[in-house]
Amino acid sequence: MNIKINRLETGECAVLRQFLYHAIFVPKDGRPPDPAVLDTPELQVYLDGFGSSPDDIAVALRQNGDIIGAAWARVMDDYGHLYDGVPSLAISLLPEYRGMGLGKRLLSGLLDELRKTGHSMVTLAVQKENYAAYGLYTRLGFKTVGENDEEYLMLKDII
Repeated sequence: MNIKINRLETGECAVLRQFLYHAIFVPKDGRPPDPAVLDTPELQVYLDGFGSSPDDIAVALRQNGDIIGAAWARVMDDYGHLYDGVPSLAISLLPEYRGMGLGKRLLSGLLDELRKTGHSMVTLAVQKENYAAYGLYTRLGFKTVGENDEEYLMLKDII
């Protein structure tokens, strides 16, 4: 498998909409939401104008040049927001590429890029029922620092 991770180019940012949809956790017996959910203000913060700020950082996981995963971060007031000025992240793989260790490589690539741009921390929110994602984040050193009824709020020092 010819896999590469590199920065997402500004002209490629439209692909984040597709990956945000795939990032929505759907329980095993659940139904995926209508794609129109991406137009809600709560999810638009991940997409609207992405790439227009120097704090907008995204990496793509490519197989033979095709984007099969994306991880991105920006300073925003999202589900994972903990501190002003600290970016929150989102990550997603196409479903057929999950469970192969690629998420770890993709997230590590994003953390490297955040570190290179001078960020010292990153946050995220993960559904409590999303055991696989929660396990990935804890294995990569994210710490649970808060929670609500549905999600854990996690923080990672990346300096």
